[in-house]
Amino acid sequence: MKISVIIPVYNEFKTIQEIISRVSRVHIPEAEKEIIIVDDYSTDGTRDLLNNIAQDQENIKVLYHGQNLGKGAALRKGFDSATGDIVIIQDADLEYDPNEYHNLLQPIIDGRADVVYGSRFLSGPHRVLFFWHYLGNKLLTLMSNALTNLNLTDMETCYKVFKRQVLKEITFRSNRFGFEPEFTAKVAKKGFRIYEVPISYSGRDYSEGKKITWKDGIAAIFTIFRYRFFD
Repeated sequence: MKISVIIPVYNEFKTIQEIISRVSRVHIPEAEKEIIIVDDYSTDGTRDLLNNIAQDQENIKVLYHGQNLGKGAALRKGFDSATGDIVIIQDADLEYDPNEYHNLLQPIIDGRADVVYGSRFLSGPHRVLFFWHYLGNKLLTLMSNALTNLNLTDMETCYKVFKRQVLKEITFRSNRFGFEPEFTAKVAKKGFRIYEVPISYSGRDYSEGKKITWKDGIAAIFTIFRYRFFD
């Protein structure tokens, strides 16, 4: 079995080396692992760090955007280069812990699931932060569930793990954070078997580099309706 870990990156100079180290240290028995990093035109020195890292480690591939296009666009570029049997999406900001890959992978390895979501709202420990972000996440998940007939608890989670077969059957289009509701709408339409597992969450605030804003929440609402009815 081969695992492809896709890491979209934009201006994560302070965390990129640490997240690569954490992902690299995760040992998955009887599995090969490739790490694909897509730099979405960082301007804070992240690209220089990635140039050095790519030269030192054979299982790491670094791809670059010539302009800032957004998380969804970076993920599509990473997907195009993925050769693994299973794909894991990993943010670069240290909010999500790669040590939980084993739990995320297990429903797929056991043959029960095609797609696994890591939920921040089931039972894992999490940093206490923004009430309005929490409420926004719950409302977006509720809207998504109503239109997809799923009962997810955390549609907006970064941790989405899935068989590469998903990429063969679905074309993704969103460039920014709309990838999350688009992904959910399309895997639901295709009838893929979906599981959720609890994960921990070490959220950060805006002074620490958090990027998503209320504008992305508004855009997500339109994305939920668009990919449920029109694509």
